[in-house]
Amino acid sequence: MWKKIHHAIFNRENLLALMLALILIALVVFTIDTSPTWIYQGF
Repeated sequence: MWKKIHHAIFNRENLLALMLALILIALVVFTIDTSPTWIYQGF
């Protein structure tokens, strides 16, 4: 039973979605961290 649940959660599509979500979160965190530099650069 645990093997079935483990396989259902950690299949290739879910891992790709998880990686994509983590990359997006990391990008958001980094862009928020450096936001004043690129927001005020245009003015």
